Amino acid sequence: MEDFVFGTLATDNLKLLHHRTRRRGIQHAYQIEPRDPKPDEPITLSVTIGPHLKPARVVCHLNGELLDFEKREMLWDTLVWGYVEKWTLTLAGKPDGTVIRYRISAIEADGRETFADFPEVQTSIEIATSAFFRGESLPDLQPGDRAKGNAFALSVDTLTPPEWAKHAVIYQVFVDRFFPGKGNDWKQPDDLLGFFGGTLWGVIEKLDYIEDLGVNCIWLSPIFDSPSHHGYDATDIYNVAERYGGNEALHALVDAAHARRIRILLDFVCSHISDEHPVFADAHANEDSLYRDWFSFDDSEVGYRSFFGSPRMPQLDYTNPAARKWMIDAARYWIREFDVDGYRLDYAIGPTPDFWTDFWLGCKAEKADSFCFGEVIDAPDVQKHYVGRLDGCLDFFSADALRRTYGFKTWDEAHLERFLERHAAYFTDDFIMPTFLDNHDMDRLLFLNGGDKDALKKAAQTQMHLPGPPLIYYGTEVGLTHEKSSQEGGGIHVSRVPMVWGHGQDQDLLDFYKKIIAERKLRK
Repeated sequence: MEDFVFGTLATDNLKLLHHRTRRRGIQHAYQIEPRDPKPDEPITLSVTIGPHLKPARVVCHLNGELLDFEKREMLWDTLVWGYVEKWTLTLAGKPDGTVIRYRISAIEADGRETFADFPEVQTSIEIATSAFFRGESLPDLQPGDRAKGNAFALSVDTLTPPEWAKHAVIYQVFVDRFFPGKGNDWKQPDDLLGFFGGTLWGVIEKLDYIEDLGVNCIWLSPIFDSPSHHGYDATDIYNVAERYGGNEALHALVDAAHARRIRILLDFVCSHISDEHPVFADAHANEDSLYRDWFSFDDSEVGYRSFFGSPRMPQLDYTNPAARKWMIDAARYWIREFDVDGYRLDYAIGPTPDFWTDFWLGCKAEKADSFCFGEVIDAPDVQKHYVGRLDGCLDFFSADALRRTYGFKTWDEAHLERFLERHAAYFTDDFIMPTFLDNHDMDRLLFLNGGDKDALKKAAQTQMHLPGPPLIYYGTEVGLTHEKSSQEGGGIHVSRVPMVWGHGQDQDLLDFYKKIIAERKLRK
């Protein structure tokens, strides 16, 4: 059984399409050495040229100049059944604080120019993945504008991820499902798509429980105004939803948590907003809107680029400077005015990495030790694109390995050990990758393994020995599970059941979690 949380890489056919698209046209894809250049270090840029493009020149557009790449290597790729060229260019080192912005193009003998990255890999694979989940055949497309391509950016600096994050134990709270607070009972919606009534006041009332567990960092699910229970479609990114307690409750939670030396991370969505957001509503209704160019309107069935084709979640186009500034200013606002400690960044692969260069610099300017890590559900080599642009990424691949071993039980522990050893060696120590066993978009581990608590304990024990900070999805520590599978018609929301309190908790499992968290802290 596949874990469909991998979405664009969920099947072998999707993986093959992903690979072939990355080998077409001209692809830079942030192939940079060193990944995170320090002051005065030379910087080598690389591009690959696919079999159907024959450039006379490959050039870097930098500060009004054209700098020529050199052809370095010819690679045979069996999966595209053709030769791929590798070209490189080395730039002189730059002083601290320099942001290098550039574009790259391939110029053919007839003068036709194709800019990197074309075709757009992410757009292509999103379209294919949407088709897959609708049960349709996979389209073989080359989306994008070859005359436009991407703008790339890299920062030359000495910024590093915060030291505290390396020692964090993170607790993921799905706010609507955690605790109502203020003497209120759970609401009784018809299904898991409704509102159950959890609030930030409820989180405050359970800080004793969270602190006693050994947690020193809380990641909150999206808390901004939104029409949905999950909040990943905001209608206002400058206000906490009143159903969670509003801005007052967030101030109170941050103050109360900080008093206990517990950090607070917000779930921040930069990729898309709700179609009910006033900015999009105006852009959609009015072709002369000031916000029209904040989105990519097209002739697709939806009429604009959106999150996996969902009309409810239009994606922002950050080639527009005003849209980019608007989102980054909002991120800076919550750090500056509410003293939050950073962000888990939803669908971080949606915006191109140059956006994250600016985003990360903005957050660090407000709070040098803020922690910003991305949800990048893609291969490890793609996750490396975010080194020097974010503090880290969620470690989906250690989660996959742990779930295969202790959930699906298709791997033995020797296979797991080999994988985890190589996986840890692939990434540098200064790229922080929080580990997890389950989350709000997948079946809980205890559901996958049929309620095998011993297997869950082994998985948790292994997780606590991995280098990345462990992340615990609310309720996993007390045996919370669910009845339906997300992969058999239940939907990805099946794991978002209300938290159990009191006698409903598995005390043996809770005591075990407290023990292994305490042991990890002693090792660190």
